[in-house]
Amino acid sequence: MFNTYIALTNTVAPPGKTTVMWNVYSWLIDALGIGNTAGARWLLLAAALLCAVIAYLLGSINPAIILSNKLYHDDIRNHGSGNAGSTNVLRTFGKKTAALIFALDLSKAIISCVVGKLLLSTMGGAIGGLFVIVGHTAPIFYKFKGGKGVACLAGVALVISPWSFIILLPTFVLIVAMSRYVSLGSIMVSMLFPVIHRAFHVNAAHPDEGWTLLVSILIMAIVVFMHRENIKRLMKGTESKISFGSKKKKTDATCEDKDG
Repeated sequence: MFNTYIALTNTVAPPGKTTVMWNVYSWLIDALGIGNTAGARWLLLAAALLCAVIAYLLGSINPAIILSNKLYHDDIRNHGSGNAGSTNVLRTFGKKTAALIFALDLSKAIISCVVGKLLLSTMGGAIGGLFVIVGHTAPIFYKFKGGKGVACLAGVALVISPWSFIILLPTFVLIVAMSRYVSLGSIMVSMLFPVIHRAFHVNAAHPDEGWTLLVSILIMAIVVFMHRENIKRLMKGTESKISFGSKKKKTDATCEDKDG
């Protein structure tokens, strides 16, 4: 697999075909003149590890926890579901703070994928996308208790699978608007992510997109797993619905284990 990727990153595609984007790994391979050698494989492993570490650490920075502390002198995990994500923030602190949290979680996913692409092209973007989700859901800075990864999924999709983002965003909004279950919208878009990505982005012109397809499946599995309690409540008919009205007081925030 690594040999195939090394060949891809050092091959100029024929006219009309998609070339591998410029990246640090390919530049170093050319600069050092090591080609398809053991040295190139070790360099590939080092670049992949760097993508994973950077993305995981970025994912571990949780804006919901930081801003609830700075703005309200409180910890979002002490309210509602205890989930450090934008939906629990919405129920506890209101729309403006929740929108800011969502934007920050989206941004850290975008940054992780872009940095990964710059380091290691498509493979790096895929690795960055996976590990920013891992960091967000199991952050090393907060005893591995974080959010549920939906906002980060949106950021990953925007970078590695733009058509998925374009289709999934209105799908999520429609599901939530009709059902008032954020968890249902989150679960459905996570399950659709690899399907849409496969349909629009994985083809003969993009032979290295197998990495992103694999990552989209793994991300789906993580997000669905993080919503396992929601799935149980949805099946029992006891899941709480989101309110589109005014902000609830912190003491009245209902327990809902949602988006992250």
